[in-house]
Amino acid sequence: MSKKVWCEDEILQRDLERIAASDEIDWEKLRGKTVLVTGATGLIGSILARALICAGEDRGLGIRVLAAVRNRAKAEQLFTTFLEAGLEILVCDILSPIELPQEVDYIVHGAGVTTSKDFVDRPVETILTALKGTENLLELARAKRVRGMVYLSSMEAYGVVDAEHWNVRETDYGYIDPLQPRSSYSESKRMAEGLCAAYAHEYQVPVKTVRLAQTFGAGIPESENRVFAQFARSILTGQDIVLHTDGSKAHCYCYTADAVRGILKVLLDGTPGEAYNVSNEETFSTIREMAQMLIGAYPESGSGLVFDIPEDAGRFGYAPTSRMLVNAEKLRMLGWKPEADLKEMFDRLLASMKQTWKEFA
Repeated sequence: MSKKVWCEDEILQRDLERIAASDEIDWEKLRGKTVLVTGATGLIGSILARALICAGEDRGLGIRVLAAVRNRAKAEQLFTTFLEAGLEILVCDILSPIELPQEVDYIVHGAGVTTSKDFVDRPVETILTALKGTENLLELARAKRVRGMVYLSSMEAYGVVDAEHWNVRETDYGYIDPLQPRSSYSESKRMAEGLCAAYAHEYQVPVKTVRLAQTFGAGIPESENRVFAQFARSILTGQDIVLHTDGSKAHCYCYTADAVRGILKVLLDGTPGEAYNVSNEETFSTIREMAQMLIGAYPESGSGLVFDIPEDAGRFGYAPTSRMLVNAEKLRMLGWKPEADLKEMFDRLLASMKQTWKEFA
């Protein structure tokens, strides 16, 4: 029997199937359950919501997904084939208390401000969205007595770590200057994590935190402008890769499908009140090294490497330069492991973009 075709993007289709087929996940815990996903039109949220429906269909689990979004039209376009298979669109503002008539068994909270320039231009909104939004989701989790909840945080919560402590585990923290507008993101992530831990301790809400390394893969929207998308565009159009910093920042990445499996693993098997890194340590590299890897891997593009560092680079919201390997040993001890290395991540990303982006059609 052939698999159901969920989306036109063949790479994303295979990613959803791989997640659904994973034996790392205790899928029986999700049988007949309802999962609320906030930020469901974002990259991670959308793949997670679709993967849950795909797994529910393939395994006969009857999983229901409530996809919390702000824009119904955008969500309906994104989830077209999933709406008849257990996915329900929930239009809501997480800055207001959330009241749902139906039961909710699990929550994955991924809504928030995610654009680097917004961290600088809209620091108040960045902070309040993280804090008030997370508080409202925690109150919902408390009222519904959920079985599990995950808050999606970021490796930026670690701040700038000392050079000798560059291999970062969940109990290691660096420096964040709270007076810098760009710190609105990393500081608010820390504060929201603290709120989750407090609810776990005081109210026994089974919430865990996931700290994601930079994550990308098939299915990114055409509006995406983070560094991996800029690099991929340059390769596909045969243009030079342009760096607006010296490219010395070094950290880890994680493929989207691997990250979703990690989130589900923490949701179902993680310890409440604790944090888990989701990262592929094998991808550790500087921005410059990543650009050079791509240029070497795709010589037919004719792309070169160019530096164009503006004097006022701070207004673009670039994260502080640092060297940080996000150690995921704690999550691997639960039975998870990443599969895609950096070259495969870009191979799959480029193939997906060529299939689905209008500018490459």
